Amino acid sequence: MAKKIEKKIVGYSVVDKNIKEQPKAEIVQIGEPLERPDHIRGTTYKVKTPVTEHALYITINDVVMNEGTDQEYSRPFEIFINSKNMDHFQWIVGLTRVMSAVFRKGGDVTFLLEELQSVFDPNGGYYKKGGKYVPSLVAEIGEVLEKHLIDIGMLKSKELDEHQKKLVEEKKKEYLEKNQDQLDDSGFPKDSQLCGKCQTKAAILMDGCLTCLNCGESKCG
Repeated sequence: MAKKIEKKIVGYSVVDKNIKEQPKAEIVQIGEPLERPDHIRGTTYKVKTPVTEHALYITINDVVMNEGTDQEYSRPFEIFINSKNMDHFQWIVGLTRVMSAVFRKGGDVTFLLEELQSVFDPNGGYYKKGGKYVPSLVAEIGEVLEKHLIDIGMLKSKELDEHQKKLVEEKKKEYLEKNQDQLDDSGFPKDSQLCGKCQTKAAILMDGCLTCLNCGESKCG
């Protein structure tokens, strides 16, 4: 059937009837995003680091799921970071928006911890009070998120059990009996090394074996 062209031709392409049109990829929704309730509760964490002039205030808001039932639990819904320091403003806003979007999607969000904590600053990390090494400011945000997920019950606490605490105290006492006045401000020996497990500068050589006085990790098993 002939069709009259009423407008000026600005371009054209030849259609080959032998070539089948490729089907378009279908977007599959895994689940409906969580809706924001009228009332939401949050927790704010103050973080002061040697790489920022002003403190960061990290607020994580939680939504209560299955409220009023035996299956009631909390999960993070959104995250905000405020600071007087504007140097990191753009990427912090971008990061928190992406994290909030992941939270609202539902499902397991704990994978974010490994992703955030494995980010290393090319200029080098820093030590927090207590001797713990933090590889970057992004990793610090991951540390805060991990603490929050433990507080609301989504993750198990990494604290040592009574047996482990007793073992660490015995090792620390044994070291101090032989090396008086050798502790730094973190409470660990001045010549201690960085522990590969807890990332705290608390590993010392005892009886020919590198042992961490913070988490109890030992190369001798």
